[in-house]
Amino acid sequence: MNERYSRQELFAPIGEEGQKKIRQKHVLIIGAGALGTGSAEALVRAGVGKVTIVDRDYVEWSNLQRQQLYSEADAKERLPKAVAAKRRLQEVNSDVEIDAIVGDVTAQELEELITTRTPDLLMDATDNFDTRMLINDAAYKYRIPWIYGACVGSYGISYAFIPGKTPCFHCLLDTVPTGGLTCDTAGIISPAVQMVVSYQVTEALKILVEDWAALRNKLVSFDLWKNQHTAIRIDSVKKEDCPTCGSKPSYPFLSYEQQTKTAVLCGRNSVQIRPAVKRNYDLQELADLFAKQGLAVHVNPYLVSVSLGNERLVIFSDGRALIHGTKDIQEAKSIYYRYLG
Repeated sequence: MNERYSRQELFAPIGEEGQKKIRQKHVLIIGAGALGTGSAEALVRAGVGKVTIVDRDYVEWSNLQRQQLYSEADAKERLPKAVAAKRRLQEVNSDVEIDAIVGDVTAQELEELITTRTPDLLMDATDNFDTRMLINDAAYKYRIPWIYGACVGSYGISYAFIPGKTPCFHCLLDTVPTGGLTCDTAGIISPAVQMVVSYQVTEALKILVEDWAALRNKLVSFDLWKNQHTAIRIDSVKKEDCPTCGSKPSYPFLSYEQQTKTAVLCGRNSVQIRPAVKRNYDLQELADLFAKQGLAVHVNPYLVSVSLGNERLVIFSDGRALIHGTKDIQEAKSIYYRYLG
């Protein structure tokens, strides 16, 4: 008898029936950083039937302090986070179907993921306001629960959004901090990550076993260093004219106009550029061309990294690129078109 989930099944609110439900569910995790890796590992160990992980970035040395699925080898190889996460998660639980997608989450991609893969739950593991607004619109449009989480320094915050029952993230704009400090400007300690992960995954398990009455229904926030903890009901912030969950929703963040082609990465001295039309690069061929120019090049099956003095250009096979070393969008574009046309 396989006793992998026996201790979880002994927990009365889950039990054998709850475990069967968990095995039938699909969770889509947006982001594979600190929160994403923590949530993914916990859910995979819990036996969720399928986990899809989407992330646009690759593993760097600064990630290893808090992003628990990654190793030094992943950082040396600059493996895309989604790929590295999948490899480790498959070692953790081979019974779980794990899908890794290396790419940026835009409105089009997110809607395609939802309509073609039909997830039961969306997990927020992003590091920026715009993507959360996108997740929020998609979740309410397609009536899928999503769980918000964020952390910086020793502070964290989380809430489970249930379409048709709770206010949405858009309603909370005057309540939830949407800018300012980031992990790259204020740092972060790993216990803050783990605390948010604990709140997110616990609410996720309640949703997956369909124990709706057990949901916390409160916005929880804490500061571990200052020994502060608060939990407040937010029902009163729901707005009848909210463009996402109001009486006449328009889901503005799913519109084409909201999709930027360039973006300064949150808290980082880097710019992302997405071509208007996806390109299919032969990465080895591209690496050889850069090498012939005398440039220092690193290539793996997923990306090419080129050192350009004070900047570094990282190109993915679909043409998306990260320019490290600048926050100036025009300068980043200049570098992109100089080397990629």
